[in-house]
Amino acid sequence: MINVQAYAKQFWQEGFIHIENFFSAELVDLYNEKIIEHFGMTPDFAHTDEFIKKSAVEVIPWFPQREGVKCFDTVSEDKTLRALTQAILGHDWYEQYSMVMFSKQGTVGQAWHQDCLPTDPKQFNINRLVYTMDIDQAYTGGQTMVMPGSHRQGLIPSPTDAFDQSKAEILSPKKGSLVLLHGHCFHMVKPVTGKYRVSTNYRVAPKGTPENITDIGIYRNMIYQFSTQSVLEERN
Repeated sequence: MINVQAYAKQFWQEGFIHIENFFSAELVDLYNEKIIEHFGMTPDFAHTDEFIKKSAVEVIPWFPQREGVKCFDTVSEDKTLRALTQAILGHDWYEQYSMVMFSKQGTVGQAWHQDCLPTDPKQFNINRLVYTMDIDQAYTGGQTMVMPGSHRQGLIPSPTDAFDQSKAEILSPKKGSLVLLHGHCFHMVKPVTGKYRVSTNYRVAPKGTPENITDIGIYRNMIYQFSTQSVLEERN
C-alpha cells in the first residue's frame, strides 16, 4: 500500500503526482489490446479542423465505459486509487468518465493548456492518467510536460505574456504508471514520433463541481468550448 497522505500532500504542492508500477502488467496489457483493437493505427480525427489548427491538439478520444467495455471498470474500482483520490479530495468527490486518448505517429501531441477555467479554485477536475505503454523520448515521443505549482497561478499565460518553459517537469511514464494532474495545472504533450501514443484518463471532481467542468479548455491563444465547437475568446 502506498503512502496516500504523502502523495496527497505532494499533489497539492505540485499540482500533480507520478507513481510508477501502480497497475499490473496484466491489466494494462489487456487495456492496450482493447485500445488498439478499437483504434487501429490510422483512426480519423474527432475534432474539427479549426480546433486542431488553432489548438495544436491532435488527440483522438474514446469513451470505453460508455460503450459497455466492462474491463475498463477495473481501474475505477481499484481500492488504492480510490483511497488516494479520497486523501486528495476528502469524502466529497465523484467520478466523471474514462477517456482513452490516442495519438497517431507524426502528430503534434497537445499544446500548453488547462483543462478547465481557474476562476474558482474549488471548481476543478483531476485527471487520473493510466499508462498502458512506456512513454519516452527515444522510442515514442509524446512525453508530458507539467508546470509545477501552476494550479495556483490562474490563467495560463497568453502568447504575448512571459512563459518560461524551462521550469516545466518532463514526465516519461512507464507501462503501469499512474499520473494525477490538477485540471488548473499548465500541461502539454510533446510530438509523437513512435507508432502511436496512448493514455487513459479517469476523471474525477469534487462534489458540487459541474459535470461539464472540462467543456471549456484554456489554451495560450484561445478559450474554447467543446460542446459548441466554438472559440469563446481569442487570446493575444
